[in-house]
Amino acid sequence: MATVPQISDAEWEVMKVLWAKQTPTTANEVIEVLAERTDWNPKTVRTLLNRLVQKQAAAYRQDNKLYAYYPLVTENECVLSETETFLKRIYGGAFKPLLAHFLNNDRLSAEEIKELKHLLDDKTK
Repeated sequence: MATVPQISDAEWEVMKVLWAKQTPTTANEVIEVLAERTDWNPKTVRTLLNRLVQKQAAAYRQDNKLYAYYPLVTENECVLSETETFLKRIYGGAFKPLLAHFLNNDRLSAEEIKELKHLLDDKTK
């Protein structure tokens, strides 16, 4: 896996729009989607898009004066990178302490426990 750039929480929101669209998307389209769930100024969204381009998480193609943005990294790559960063920072890179923490401190339903058992059983096959 190529190096995945670290993106901020706000940049993550912009990337979610780009991933969901699955086609090059104009800044105005991104602004319109984000207006439904944020109170961000359009200039803020444009700044975030520019930062994502600088970080090489996204790119654009230009058609006359219209810029259409698209992701250079997949959502799965970003999730994996963020997960690994979190594990390294909080649990020294080990997954077992993370799982133990959630099992001991989180209220899991019987269905969630059953699903986790199934996932672990599949992993050992």
